[in-house]
Amino acid sequence: MEEKKKMVESMFNSIAWRYDFLNHFLSFGTDYFWRRKAIRMISKYNKNPVILDVATGTADLAIASIKIDPVKVTGIDISEKMLEIGKSKILKKGLENRIELVKGDSENIDFENNKFDITMVAFGVRNFADPLKGLSEMYRVTKPGGIIMVLEFSKPSGYFFRHLYNFYFLRILPSFGKVFSKDSIAYNYLPESVMKFPDNEEFLKLLALAGFTCGRQKKLSGGIASIYTGFKPEGQ
Repeated sequence: MEEKKKMVESMFNSIAWRYDFLNHFLSFGTDYFWRRKAIRMISKYNKNPVILDVATGTADLAIASIKIDPVKVTGIDISEKMLEIGKSKILKKGLENRIELVKGDSENIDFENNKFDITMVAFGVRNFADPLKGLSEMYRVTKPGGIIMVLEFSKPSGYFFRHLYNFYFLRILPSFGKVFSKDSIAYNYLPESVMKFPDNEEFLKLLALAGFTCGRQKKLSGGIASIYTGFKPEGQ
């Protein structure tokens, strides 16, 4: 597990300079829509929440969450280079008093129990060395009655669309990623990690095993991505 953490940290440090461009380019800009949709889904549950953004990367989700007027957003990530870019974006937007980024391990979160109204993560759980441990840590730091939100790639179920998706993800995406980022390993890892990820009902089971209740899935763009939510029961 430690070996995977080191590999993921090194890989994201390597591609950080091209990460935002490739995310937007290779998703045809739909990643903007997915984040906005995810934030809208959780906006009705907490007024002026305290938020933790796990595996924050370059802080796109943390920045998007400002729409729901949080008291504070804290983003954690193991990649220093990704955080540097995220901090630069936050400064440019004048949000440094509302969003704080710190280096941190998603599977050993350095905050006390029951601290955050919302814990969230976008495209990060499949990079955890132990997804259940990471989700359990998110459960621990979520306040009773609080919500978890996970935005993650998933595999479409329709026969034609699934085959088109697999062709793009397994053949086209790695080639473009290699050209633009100069890192073939990272953009081979991406589709491989998505294909291995326990999505749909399997991921809802993981949320339940971590302790969250009322797990729900909202499929996006034909099932290419999904928003998962769950709640920490009162009195926990």
